[in-house]
Amino acid sequence: MYILGISCYYHDSAACLLEDGRVIAAAQEERFSRLKHDSSFPVNAIKFCLDFAGISGSQLEYAVFNEKPFLKFERIIKTLLATYPFSMGIFQEAIINWMSDKLWIKSLIEEHLDLPAEKVLFCQHHLSHAGASFFCSPFPEAAILTVDGVGEWSTTAQGYGKTDQGSRIKLLEEIRFPHSLGLLYSVFTAFLGFQVNEGEYKVMGMSAFGQPRYTDKIYKLIRVNADGSFRLNMQYFAYHYDPKRSFSKKFEKLFGKPKDPRSRFVTDKTSLYDYKDLPSSAEIKANQYYADIAASIQKVTEDILVKIASNLYQKTGQKKLCLGGGVALNCLANSRILKETKFEEIFIQPAAGDSGAAMGAALYVWHCLLAKPREFILKHAYWGKEYTDKQILEFLTENRISYRFIDEENNLLEEVAGALTQGKVVGWFQGREEWGPRALGNRSILADPRQEKMKDTVNIKIKFREPFRPFAPSVMADKAGELFELDGDGGQYPFKFMLYTASVKKKELIPAVTHADGTSRIQIVTREENPLYYSLIQRFYQKTGVAALLNTSFNLKGEPIVNSPQDAFNTFTKSGMDMLVLGKFILVKK
Repeated sequence: MYILGISCYYHDSAACLLEDGRVIAAAQEERFSRLKHDSSFPVNAIKFCLDFAGISGSQLEYAVFNEKPFLKFERIIKTLLATYPFSMGIFQEAIINWMSDKLWIKSLIEEHLDLPAEKVLFCQHHLSHAGASFFCSPFPEAAILTVDGVGEWSTTAQGYGKTDQGSRIKLLEEIRFPHSLGLLYSVFTAFLGFQVNEGEYKVMGMSAFGQPRYTDKIYKLIRVNADGSFRLNMQYFAYHYDPKRSFSKKFEKLFGKPKDPRSRFVTDKTSLYDYKDLPSSAEIKANQYYADIAASIQKVTEDILVKIASNLYQKTGQKKLCLGGGVALNCLANSRILKETKFEEIFIQPAAGDSGAAMGAALYVWHCLLAKPREFILKHAYWGKEYTDKQILEFLTENRISYRFIDEENNLLEEVAGALTQGKVVGWFQGREEWGPRALGNRSILADPRQEKMKDTVNIKIKFREPFRPFAPSVMADKAGELFELDGDGGQYPFKFMLYTASVKKKELIPAVTHADGTSRIQIVTREENPLYYSLIQRFYQKTGVAALLNTSFNLKGEPIVNSPQDAFNTFTKSGMDMLVLGKFILVKK
């Protein structure tokens, strides 16, 4: 039995295919279209999933969409009417957008997949997030917390999941739009000069350069109760009626002028590498204010999530927690929940945001609607497209690209590890592509974490992005405790998916992956889940005594992670990378 999950029309469109309750393929549309955060109907991702299984759309048992469009349309119309006349300028635009395609998603799915109407289903958005976390986890029962910008109406939901006597998810409480922790964070993302739904992780990185001096001001925007429930003062916001501005003039009066998106971010702690004109004291002072704002919204977000999670523990009595929704990609908050609540284990799937909801919707149908038993645990993130040696060779030959083929794995590892120890930056393209926003060793840019200059080299000359951005280390599972403070929690699943931070024990050994606050967003690599990548890190360890590599996503600023050999080669030629490894083929720049 095949079930296809679909997510689209907000951001991060995706498709996921189940075979008899097990995930066999999953991919984001952006990887094929090359449009970052592509929100269009995922034609290419669907095709990949169906082709992988060798089936047509008509052979699906069900196709399920990750939210209920009519409920979402109801929320939009009610919000626009409630905020009239402020919303007058966007009312017509909203109606046209929804009438043109979004309301007719059922018909589109039926037509595209050649399915009858009764085989096209819809799952509420936060149930999709809950399913994506709980039904991917190894837990027979767990508390569930989902937090994002907004689904249909819900922005935060909490409940529990169980698999005894039939799988089920029960969401007990919710917080509804316009009151949203995810949107609050996005408002500050915009204020700090970053793109909403793209720059939230930049705010998280930026927060390490500041101090939370303005939490008192942020608490003027939000009233938080003892159980973590909250309510926003909507006088400070505009996102509920204005598509171009997320905060009001009252917000600006409280926090001052927004940061210019074109301006650089420099403080006393940030790198000044490659800057021709050094910053003035006035520029540093201005930027320090924005860094302190970032630190403040990060702390408030963490504090609220810890309160909500602590209350959820008291309500459910569960010792395990499943987190879902885009806010679950906030690594700093996840680490505090693990450390400061009574939950003993946490599961977060690698695509915790909207793309992952496609997987959650499909699993919800299998477990809750069809009452089927659990057949699957998401132990790794490698569910995307793979290219064979033959396909890679065809690409290289057709484009007359020089290469060396190294058939013996030991020789390949020796050459790549040797290049890394010599300060070379390597594009690493292997196996099936990762599911979710993190590169986890199959579509990665790799470098030596021992060399502090690598942080600037990769940021500026390879990825062409802001120098303050941190890098993650990929570390051998059996050596992780030697480099990082794990407190016995190294076996937690989110460490595999780069979704926790940990304090660095030996900062002098790995300065390139140690952030300004002394932490790293680590990826623990096991031989079982990725034997080739594990072996590469092991070979580097044998040469250097350091069991970690600097790992960042294989893409340039503003582009999706590479999907094909062509994408990888284009990125390689446009950047300052020294070596490209496509499977067993090695390319070097002269």
